[in-house]
Amino acid sequence: MVLIYLMRTISLMTQAQTDLPFEKENPEPRKLSSSQAETNSVDRRPTAASHSIVDQHKGRLASLDAFRGLTIALMIVVNCPGDAGNVFAPLRHADWNGWTFADTVFPSFLFIVGVSLVYSFAKRQEGSIFLRILRRTIILFGLGLFVNTFPTFDLSTIRIPGVLQRIALCYFFASLIVLRAGLRGRILWLIGLLASYWLMMRFIPVPGVGAGVLEPGQNFAAWVDSHLLKGYMWSYYDGAWDPEGIASTIPAIATTLFGVLTGQWLRSSFSDRRKVAGMVCAGLVLLIAGYVLDRWMPINKSIWTSTFSIFMAGLALVCLAFLYWSIDMAGFPRWPKPLIILGLNPISVYVLSIVVDTTLRSMNLGVSSGNGIDCRFYLFRICHVPTTESEIASLIYALVILMAMFFVAWIMWRKRIFIRI
Repeated sequence: MVLIYLMRTISLMTQAQTDLPFEKENPEPRKLSSSQAETNSVDRRPTAASHSIVDQHKGRLASLDAFRGLTIALMIVVNCPGDAGNVFAPLRHADWNGWTFADTVFPSFLFIVGVSLVYSFAKRQEGSIFLRILRRTIILFGLGLFVNTFPTFDLSTIRIPGVLQRIALCYFFASLIVLRAGLRGRILWLIGLLASYWLMMRFIPVPGVGAGVLEPGQNFAAWVDSHLLKGYMWSYYDGAWDPEGIASTIPAIATTLFGVLTGQWLRSSFSDRRKVAGMVCAGLVLLIAGYVLDRWMPINKSIWTSTFSIFMAGLALVCLAFLYWSIDMAGFPRWPKPLIILGLNPISVYVLSIVVDTTLRSMNLGVSSGNGIDCRFYLFRICHVPTTESEIASLIYALVILMAMFFVAWIMWRKRIFIRI
């Protein structure tokens, strides 16, 4: 009931905006799309060093670029530790129910994808829009398969699900909903996706397990994966189920739709102060709703429960509201510049970080004892020199990878190279 009330409130507040066409952002000379969850073609323009980050973001939502850059930075830190067995607790995903700081990153990126949809859809013929959506989806999904198979490219045991694959599917289905449905329809789709997934997980009996069981590998989502993705799932869970599996993508699409509604709110004619207040209030309501509903369906990232989608959308709303207030409303201060630079080439930087980390793990170095060690462990030992704490050394290694990726992103920004679909 709380969620329905919230959606109805948003509908009433933005009713006057439902007939507005989607407008593509027009950020000066580069013609960048605010939707940066995409990678393919290269837009390269020469530039003078005197151009400031402020000039580059006239007509853009700089807070969204900064938020995107922040999520990519955190993805790299979480995914590329020096030693996965020695990581600070906030940077580890929750074992099952509950959540940690690391669990907030992926849903935040999907939320950003939804906000970006509202800004990136140009006023074109429906056919051309659909082809563009399909192309982006295929490229993102293909990049995910590339990351999963690199560097062996063994297709016999390829993991089909993954982070980029889920981004691709959420982008595809959310885009279709945005194209076909107005504000009321999008709200109904959001509620329908969350409710249907909750009903599936709670009331569809799993053979040999029963209905309503939400234990690892013993739930409806795992049962679907075990039948449709058998032999092509993450080996970390013995290939029995996958955290980016098929059924759990349903509420992840809802996470993206929360972003869509937020994007439409930001495009409204209301004052900036009212926009920020609206996002904060909606975010707090979603946080409270997720916390309360946790009693009936636990907040769980591994199976992306409906409560997880609601709760994380609330966190993302509050975070974006703060960034919007401190960046766009403050007249583009300089402090978010590093985040914005990362946010302009997010997928390329993310893929490169995974490729670099995987390459380091696959390269062996000979040592005096005759035993080989991989490059990542060797660098981890170097990071361990100034400290006796393995967790600190592991974090230092991740930050070194992040700094290297930022350097690449900075060069691309200086050269006006922006990889997009």
